[in-house]
Amino acid sequence: MTDLLRRPSRSDVLTVGVDIGGTKIAAGCVTADGVVVDRTRRRTPDLSTAPSVVEDTIVDAVRELAGRNRVLAVGIAAAGFVAADRRTVLFAPHLSWRREPLRDALYGRLRLPVVVENDANASAWAEWRFGAGRGESHLVVVNLGTGIGGAVLVGGVVQRGRYGIAGEFGHMQVVAGGHRCECGNRGCWEQYASGNALVREARALAASGSPTAHALLRAAGGDPTAITGPLVSEVATAGDPAAAELLAEVGEWLGVGIANLVAAYDPGRVVVGGGVSEAGELLLAPTRRAFSRSLTGRGFRPEADVVAARLGNDAGVVGAADLARPFARRLARARYRREQARAARPD
Repeated sequence: MTDLLRRPSRSDVLTVGVDIGGTKIAAGCVTADGVVVDRTRRRTPDLSTAPSVVEDTIVDAVRELAGRNRVLAVGIAAAGFVAADRRTVLFAPHLSWRREPLRDALYGRLRLPVVVENDANASAWAEWRFGAGRGESHLVVVNLGTGIGGAVLVGGVVQRGRYGIAGEFGHMQVVAGGHRCECGNRGCWEQYASGNALVREARALAASGSPTAHALLRAAGGDPTAITGPLVSEVATAGDPAAAELLAEVGEWLGVGIANLVAAYDPGRVVVGGGVSEAGELLLAPTRRAFSRSLTGRGFRPEADVVAARLGNDAGVVGAADLARPFARRLARARYRREQARAARPD
């Protein structure tokens, strides 16, 4: 039997995952084992840009990868509200998508199966399949970035909710009348336990003139507005007590919110991912302490493990690509059957 007629194997099925964030579009060609074998990236178009320009950028990235690899399906991880049918982006805060029929628009141009998923759901799927959530039947994933996103998986199924918008954990209100949130409400969890919260408090400390902030200010070149989340983590890791205290404060709020999620979902494991989680135990140790202290029924119930995510920035790409894999397998089998039929025809 020729290579053309060889039955497609698991290793033959390559899919592209595209992770669309507020500043960058990352795309990768991913194997069935969750390994990114080729990648590219683009700058995310401005919020005021027409949806068609964003689609142009995605198509360009996918075609680049498809030009070097045999791609059979595409998964899109979008930062925004994705409808339950995974065809439409209802709202994306960093893009001009409003009820955008993204799946059909991309399929019409790529002529490949396309799956659209919320970026936090895609990341959670990747951690469940290949990372820190592997083997756990009841999993909660919390992603700490600019805000807080997340997902719940039960029995290997992402719980998307009736309308596809489940997992917006960052907008649980934890402080009545607290800090104003971009969503319009006050006191949302992400205003106290996210990258934005960490940066806000670090800049306020530096701007106050407190001598405890000298290491942060020195690292920022004397400009409080130049302080970023990664810089706070870097200074804390180098041993600065003020930066470590800032991370601990975020960790305490994170632990309180996780206790609420565990009370609601009773998972066996909570995976903490996103950029802020790269601070490691400087964040997670105070998180676990606050979680244990705040958990309802503490001392009389099993506690979920709280662990760091493993896949880092690749989680969205890997998860989106893997969610598209069933469609890729169907396409590979259909192509194989067509080739078999052609080969069986008499000359």
